[in-house]
Amino acid sequence: VQLQASGGGLVQAGGSLRLFCAPSGRTFVSYWMSWFRQAPGKEREFVAAVKWGGIRTYYADAVKGRFSISKDNAKNTVDLQMNRLTPEDTAAYYCAADRRTSVTDYWSQSQYEYWGQGTLVTVSS
Repeated sequence: VQLQASGGGLVQAGGSLRLFCAPSGRTFVSYWMSWFRQAPGKEREFVAAVKWGGIRTYYADAVKGRFSISKDNAKNTVDLQMNRLTPEDTAAYYCAADRRTSVTDYWSQSQYEYWGQGTLVTVSS
């Protein structure tokens, strides 16, 4: 099982970026797919989650209203659209997947078995 994250880069504050997570190696229909991020010197934190076969999405308070997680069935990716970026969004972004995750613990990184390699997002002021 592999998760390939991409789409990171350098953007000015107020700008937008779209991240992509491409899973492979198995069928992910019943899996929770999430994005986490880790800023320099800080703990990894939850950003957004969606169940591959579901509709409802979940967000951290810090990104609610600015970020949007979605599934692209045609490309088989889970995307994270990030708008109105601020320097506080600067971090390495990781996609994660697990089928055991539930609505009570999707925010916990310990619930995810599979991780991508991370893609760096830098927001300049």
